[in-house]
Amino acid sequence: MASKARQNGDKGAKFSIDFKPQLFTSLKGYNKERFSKDLMAGIIVGIVAIPLAIAFGIASGVGPTEGLITAIFAGFIISALGGTKVQIGGPTGAFIVIVYGIIQQYGLAGLAIATVVAGLMQILMGVFKLGSVIKFMPYPIIVGFTGGIAITIFSTQMNDLFGMGIENVPANFIDKWACYFENIGSINWASFLVGIVSILIIAYTPKISKKIPGSLLAIVVMTVACWLLEKYAGVSSIKTIGDLYELPKGLPSFRMPALAEGETLFSTAQSVLPAAFTIAMLGAIESLLSAMVVDGTIGDKHNSNTELIGNGVANMVVPFFGGIPATGAIARTMANINNGGRTPIAGIVHTVILLLVLLFLGDLVALIPMPCLAGVLIVVSYNMSGWRTIRSMCRQSRGDIAVLFLTLLLTVIFDLTIAIEVGLVLAVVLFMRRVMESTNISVVEKEMNVHADGEQDEKLAIPAHTEVYEIEGPFFFGIANKFEEIQRRRSTLPIRIIRMRKVTFIDATGIHNLEIFIEAAQKEGRIVILSGVNTQVYEAIKQAGIVAMVGEENVLDHIHKALARAEEISHTLE
Repeated sequence: MASKARQNGDKGAKFSIDFKPQLFTSLKGYNKERFSKDLMAGIIVGIVAIPLAIAFGIASGVGPTEGLITAIFAGFIISALGGTKVQIGGPTGAFIVIVYGIIQQYGLAGLAIATVVAGLMQILMGVFKLGSVIKFMPYPIIVGFTGGIAITIFSTQMNDLFGMGIENVPANFIDKWACYFENIGSINWASFLVGIVSILIIAYTPKISKKIPGSLLAIVVMTVACWLLEKYAGVSSIKTIGDLYELPKGLPSFRMPALAEGETLFSTAQSVLPAAFTIAMLGAIESLLSAMVVDGTIGDKHNSNTELIGNGVANMVVPFFGGIPATGAIARTMANINNGGRTPIAGIVHTVILLLVLLFLGDLVALIPMPCLAGVLIVVSYNMSGWRTIRSMCRQSRGDIAVLFLTLLLTVIFDLTIAIEVGLVLAVVLFMRRVMESTNISVVEKEMNVHADGEQDEKLAIPAHTEVYEIEGPFFFGIANKFEEIQRRRSTLPIRIIRMRKVTFIDATGIHNLEIFIEAAQKEGRIVILSGVNTQVYEAIKQAGIVAMVGEENVLDHIHKALARAEEISHTLE
């Protein structure tokens, strides 16, 4: 067993970086027919991404230009270096709350540094092959923080939807709604009408045509309508992007974050580290969830570690051009698939479309009414909310429901960093509780049933002076004390067999309790035999010195051998 464990250890000693961008593999055998499909898909997705990139940039507290820059730079890098063939990267609704909060607390320089640090974290996750681990984030936490983000996004749009004109809306959820109610008398009904009509257009467009993006149609129709209202009816109270933001022309230049006086790069990075961790985790989760959905849709298999590295590089680059955090966007990715995109070329084409908008259509973008963008984001928040999933999960265990709603409430009332941390802790505690409930410890004397695969249970006689402790499940700190309590209540027979065939792993607490149990038994002149120890557990207890304590002859791989050994010892006691 020891030699086998050493062989496994030698295999694990080889380290390599799992970085294989899908762009390079997709170009093998690439042809005109494939390019024409990718080109059409890229153009359509680029059109779909225009209103979303602008809306996410504004809602995040930066501006429309920053949203477009993020979609261009990050979208290109994620397509070129990512591990998914059809992933479309860019700013997403999930980051709105985080980005807005970071800007409020640390400014734009703090956001830039947090994004760079988050990108570095994602690269390290991919380098150390943590892509598959991140996918095991408990589902109730994902549903909870996604629902919480949706509620928060919805709440941030009330000022623009109702045209209240509040200049400094509080960041806190409760204070924000209190501010709205205080200014309820300043509602601009024309703005509200524009927002409602925008929502209706987005909602009903798919029923007329699934090829036309509802958000784009709403923006075109309402921009033209507001321009006509202002020119021919004198309605000038509806705010547009150009009224609130300056739209520069041309490509952005490379720039370093402008730190506040007295701040250093290191001190700022320390301050924003928790926010950077949240950006890294949320970006990784959202991107890999999108990649898993893609696999099921096109029958492909993504490389999660490469995907993380691609995302990380994108997030390390975009802040130096004024961009915000980016990740894989499932809605735009599905639009890419549905329109024929099958390689990263489609994603690259989509960034070219956005670049053309940034360079040549800035004047038209400035005419887009703010309540129309609010309507776009309200629909985004509705689609993100997952209320049907939440409703179905309410029929599940109380523990999952508690994790879901606690994560949701913490996301809404506090922030996503606290929500994920507390949600994870609660999920781990509930998981340990379930493992403890599924782990059983029983004590058998005189006779025991042994189950063999494909055969009837076999009854085995237990030798005189012997009792068998059977541990079924992981022997970790949650169950170790239970084992100690049970063995203290048992008889004082001189031979004790600990059957460990179903112990999949043992932690430090389990080893410690096992060591104390063996020492106490040996002081009282009793013999301990370990049965059914697998390779991994054997290696752990050997390194801890437990094998030497009981003797190699008393560590056996099958219950028949353990009972035979007990029989042999029993004869010497008579």
